[in-house]
Amino acid sequence: MVRIIMHGCNGHMGQVITGIVKEDKDAQIVAGIDLVDNRDNGYPVFTSLKDCDVEADVVIDFASAKAEDALIECCVEKKLPVVVCTTGLSEEQLQKIREASKEVAVLKSANMSLGVNTLLKLLQDAAKVLAPAGFDMEIVEKHHKHKVDAPSGTAIAMADSINEALGNEYTYTYDRSGRRQERDPKEIGISAVRGGNIVGEHEVIFAGLDEVIEFKHTAYSKAVFAKGAVSAAKFLKGKGPGYYDMSDVING
Repeated sequence: MVRIIMHGCNGHMGQVITGIVKEDKDAQIVAGIDLVDNRDNGYPVFTSLKDCDVEADVVIDFASAKAEDALIECCVEKKLPVVVCTTGLSEEQLQKIREASKEVAVLKSANMSLGVNTLLKLLQDAAKVLAPAGFDMEIVEKHHKHKVDAPSGTAIAMADSINEALGNEYTYTYDRSGRRQERDPKEIGISAVRGGNIVGEHEVIFAGLDEVIEFKHTAYSKAVFAKGAVSAAKFLKGKGPGYYDMSDVING
């Protein structure tokens, strides 16, 4: 049984995770952290991790970037492993998280979906075969109209995964509207679509002469990210200091 503190428990993802954990016999949320306590979650809610006196094995963080610094400092102080799912973090905050991993176990991934992280491995295998054969690579991601960042962190992670497999020789192209020239063979194109209530869709296209190969992942609800976060929390229980990602969860 893994005992979880849910940081951002009354936000949308915090509530999704709360519902999933209620049905999981191997996990329990023992406390929540949120500035707003307007509902009965079945566990005590504190305004900060510093004020929380409940014993736990790991923190799942799905909150605001504004609260990240205080959370990470407290996790280091209490030696609490943390699954960082909050997005929109600054480079300075990401560096602080990496520094914290020297003292406590930290898991951070651009996308918590087990499916997406499995796909990252498949893309590397495909790129090693197809890129040398002259295939061009394009990534198209689609999200709901309220998503403010573009391209998505997952699209960048996919491009990075491909690029790593190819010796980091490729550059990224986000917009061709101001260019009048042929496509560079050493580029990965990344396009973003925003509209409606699309939860998340990522398509990677390998386009060659007379044939096209496509890899696609579609998230139909945010539950896929919540399930991944809970799997990550189970993995992180009892782990020593280190910087982990979802590939570590998949590989066991």
